[in-house]
Amino acid sequence: MKQYYYQRKEVNYKMAQIDLTKYGITGTTEIVYNPSYEQLFEEETKPELEGYEKGRETELGAVNVMTGIYTGRSPKDKYIVVDENSKDTVWWTSDEYKNDNHPATQEAWAAVKEIAKKELSNKRLFVVDAFCGANKDTRMAIRFIVEVAWQAHFVTNMFIKPTAEELENFEPDFVVYNASKAKVENYKELGLNSETAVMFNITSKEQVIVNTWYGGEMKKGMFSMMNYFLPLKGMASMHCSANTDMNGENTAIFFGLSGTGKTTLSTDPKRLLIGDDEHGWDDNGVFNFEGGCYAKCINLSAENEPEIYNAIKFGSLVENVIMDDETREFDFDDGSLTENTRVGYPVDYISNAQIPGVGGIPKVVIFLTADAFGVLPPISRLDENAAMYHFVTGFTSKLAGTERGITEPQPTFSTLFGEPFMPMDPSVYANMLGERIEKYNTKVYLVNTGWTGGPYGVGSRMKLKYTRAMVTAALNGTFDDVEYKHDEVFNVDIPQTCPNVPSEIMNPRDTWEDKAAYDAQAKKLAKMFQDNFTKKYPNMPKNIAEAGPKAD
Repeated sequence: MKQYYYQRKEVNYKMAQIDLTKYGITGTTEIVYNPSYEQLFEEETKPELEGYEKGRETELGAVNVMTGIYTGRSPKDKYIVVDENSKDTVWWTSDEYKNDNHPATQEAWAAVKEIAKKELSNKRLFVVDAFCGANKDTRMAIRFIVEVAWQAHFVTNMFIKPTAEELENFEPDFVVYNASKAKVENYKELGLNSETAVMFNITSKEQVIVNTWYGGEMKKGMFSMMNYFLPLKGMASMHCSANTDMNGENTAIFFGLSGTGKTTLSTDPKRLLIGDDEHGWDDNGVFNFEGGCYAKCINLSAENEPEIYNAIKFGSLVENVIMDDETREFDFDDGSLTENTRVGYPVDYISNAQIPGVGGIPKVVIFLTADAFGVLPPISRLDENAAMYHFVTGFTSKLAGTERGITEPQPTFSTLFGEPFMPMDPSVYANMLGERIEKYNTKVYLVNTGWTGGPYGVGSRMKLKYTRAMVTAALNGTFDDVEYKHDEVFNVDIPQTCPNVPSEIMNPRDTWEDKAAYDAQAKKLAKMFQDNFTKKYPNMPKNIAEAGPKAD
C-alpha cells in the first residue's frame, strides 16, 4: 500500500472569541475558527466519528465523505422568505411557470431558524469567515456556522480566504447556519415540502440549511444571493466559468449546467482559469465569485482531465466517490451511488489559475449544451439575436445525478443556463448580458457536448478532444476565416472545418445513418424550442423570437 500523503502531527488550534449569542446560538463549548487544512484533516478523520460526519483519508491524500440520500441539490426544498424587500423583486415560482424560488412565510422562517439554532446550541462548532466575490468593491463577507468539520472544509475550499488583517475586523454581510443533522418535523403545518429546508431571508441576509448534508447547498446558496444583489448594483451576474490566455488579455466565459463540460472545458492547461462556476461582469471585466472549484469526478482520468485529477490531493474534499477500503484508491468510473460525484479544491490547486480571479472584457462567449437528441451541431456561431434567444432558452439535457431523482438524461430548458440560481426575472440578466455583448462586439458560439450519430442510447457522446479543439478554434479566432453552412432547422451557422476535428462530424446530419430519422428528430427538438419560447417569453422582441429554431 502506498504511503499516504498526510503524516499526522500535533495540531495547535486557533480558537476564536466570537459571540454567537447574537445569532441565537447559546451554550457554545468551543469554536474552531477558520481552521487550517491540517486542523480540518484531524477533525474530519477522528476515529470516533460515525455516519456522514466521518471523512476517510484516501490514497491521493484527499479526504472522501458521503452526503447520504442528498447527493445533489434539493430544488423542491429551496425557499425565499416573502417580505417587503423580496415580494416584488424575486422571480417566484407559479403554476404557469415553475422554478426553484418557492415562497416561505415569515412564520416558517422563524420556525426553521429556531430548529437550526437549537441544533447548533450547546455544541463545539466550526466557524468559517470568507468572501464571495473577487472584486473587493462588491464582494460579500459570509460567516458559516457548522457543527461538522468537513462542512467547514467544504466552504474553506469553495470561498475566498481573507487575509489575517481582513479577519481582524471581519463583519459578515451574510450568515449561514448549517444544521444538517436536524429535521423540520412539522414541515406540513409550515407549508413546506419535506423535513428538509434550504431557506433564505433576503432582508436579514441569512441562510438556514436543515436535513441535507450536500455541501453544494452552501455554495449554490451564496451564488443565488450574489445573483440577487449584484444586478441591483448594475452588474451582470452569470452562472458561468471563465478563463483567459496566458497574458490575461483574451478572456472567455462558458455558460452551461452541471455535466455539460463547463468546468472541464474552462480548465484548459493552455489558459489561465479565472473560475469554474459563477461570475460577475462589470465595466472592468469579469470577476469570480469563489476561491475554489467544484468539479465532477465521474469517469475522471489523469489522461483526459489532468488539471482536475492532479488537484485531488491533501486539502481537497471528495464527495460520494466509491473507494476501496483496503487500498483507499478511488473508482472514478463507479456511479452506483450517484453520477454527481464531486471534488472541491482551492482554485490555486490548478497550476494555471488566475489569482485573483479577475479577467478583462470577454472576447468570446460559449454556450454549452448536452443534446441527448443528437441533432444539434457540435459548434455553431450565433449572431446577437440568436445569442439572446439561446441565452434565455438555455437548452440542455439534465444529466444523471445532478439533482435527486434524475437517473438518465432528460431534455430541459433552463433559463440563462442557470435558472435554479437566478432569483430575479430572467429579463434582468438577459438584458445585462445582451447590452455587454453588443457594446464590446463579443463573439458567441453554441457548443454541443452531447450526442452525435444518433440520440442517447444509439449515438455516442461527443469526444472531449474534439470539443476542446473546437473551443480552442473559437478562442483563437480560427473560425473567423472558414466556410460556414446555415442550418435551416436550428437557424445557426456551422463552421465546416476545424483543426484536429474530422470534417464529417461538423454537420450532425452527416453522422446519422438514417437521414430521415435525423430530420424527424431535428424537427421534434426545434418544435420543443418553439413551444418553450412561446410559453415562457410571449413578450420577447420579434427579432429575438425569430432567431431561434424553425420546426416548419
